[in-house]
Amino acid sequence: MADQSPVKFTSLGAIIQELNVDGQNIVLGFTRKELYEKYNTPWFGATIGRVANRIKDAKIQSLNNQEYELEKNNDPNALHGGSRGWGRRDFEGPTLLQRNGKDTLLYTYTSPHLDGGYPGTVEIKVFYTAGKEDNRSVLSIEYEVELVGDECNETIVNVTNHSYFNLTGGETVDGTLAKLLTQHYLPLDNTGIPFGRIDVHPSKVTEPFTIGPKKEAFDDVFVMDRDVARIPLDTRERPLQLLAEFHHPESRINLQVHSTEPAFQFYTGQGTNVAAVDGNPSRGPFSGFCIEPSRFVNAINEPDWRHMVVLKKGDKYGSKIVYKTWKDPQ
Repeated sequence: MADQSPVKFTSLGAIIQELNVDGQNIVLGFTRKELYEKYNTPWFGATIGRVANRIKDAKIQSLNNQEYELEKNNDPNALHGGSRGWGRRDFEGPTLLQRNGKDTLLYTYTSPHLDGGYPGTVEIKVFYTAGKEDNRSVLSIEYEVELVGDECNETIVNVTNHSYFNLTGGETVDGTLAKLLTQHYLPLDNTGIPFGRIDVHPSKVTEPFTIGPKKEAFDDVFVMDRDVARIPLDTRERPLQLLAEFHHPESRINLQVHSTEPAFQFYTGQGTNVAAVDGNPSRGPFSGFCIEPSRFVNAINEPDWRHMVVLKKGDKYGSKIVYKTWKDPQ
């Protein structure tokens, strides 16, 4: 897979460095690992953990019968596991495996007790499998996390991939057609924390709409599964659901994002700002969009949601994300 695949990775953050469609790389990033280390403030392509997205007031209110203070790196909240979250850690790998009859690359990272303030030593495994389905290229991601240390009986996990997609080949995503497969979302306060309820998004997102610099900006948590009590810690046995699909009429490139996860963040990249460096172009607002499948944001501090992110000793956290890409014929 590593030699022939249109996909390229780096061990830093188990990052997706390239995802090529007919020779065009549709994910934002850098040409070398060292550049990610220095300049990847937007988390291009990274594996996000220990907890993706935001935790209110950078505080776990109750876990192991105590409170935990986290780094406030998105004031006043904790974001993406902290400034040294998993997306900025060196993973071991890749190790080439045969999994379900297919070549698979495995990356692993052991996160020590109180890494970023989070309790318990945990091990994450990231499995990447590339293949074909009819005329479409398919990249599957599978996450598996276990609490391997004896420091405590439970911890918190919520993992996603933070790729920014650009189907245009240009400086922005202008003209890209988007369609989401749910109209439901979590209303957020002005710091990006949900109020604790599920509502209907005011914009019509289940019919095709255009994104770009002069269009509506999104940074919202959309909900695929409103039956909250039935969302398991390991979602891998659940059917894959199509979350969102994108098409650009000029490049003719298509992207579908599927996942077993109950929610996803849709971000149109309006806050992106990376200067040109070492031959890599600058990346400004709306240069790429994100679909980040995950659990509900700030779930640990919502009594009805916390079961989907609390990992106990002997259990496994798991999830799947699948990207399907193709180019339409002329």
